[in-house]
Amino acid sequence: MSGMIETTSFDVFDRNCPGRTVMEHIASRWGVLVLGVLLDGTRRFSELRRAVGGVSEKMLAQTLQALERDGLVHREVRPVIPPHVDYSLTETGALIAEQVRVVYRLIEEKTPEILVAQEEYDARKAAR
Repeated sequence: MSGMIETTSFDVFDRNCPGRTVMEHIASRWGVLVLGVLLDGTRRFSELRRAVGGVSEKMLAQTLQALERDGLVHREVRPVIPPHVDYSLTETGALIAEQVRVVYRLIEEKTPEILVAQEEYDARKAAR
């Protein structure tokens, strides 16, 4: 283990915490969705792109690279012609993705209430 790991604070509220960058990758617009899709199993790049509606090829590639670097996604190149690349969650990635799924399932469940709150907020703002 390197000296940095032994002496660094792992409090994500500390601006110097290296975990903060990982949190940003996970909680990003695309990171949370990629983790959610990969919870259902291994996917190829094109399958991920279709499953994560609206993500560009460039953003998906960047997101996968960041999550792979963080040790959350495993990338496996299959030596066939043409080459196939499969993406799956690592053990740590699956643990984190399970927690992320709790959040997005709650958002899905509470969306009607959230929409009402947004409408009420917008109406109050417009009345000022």
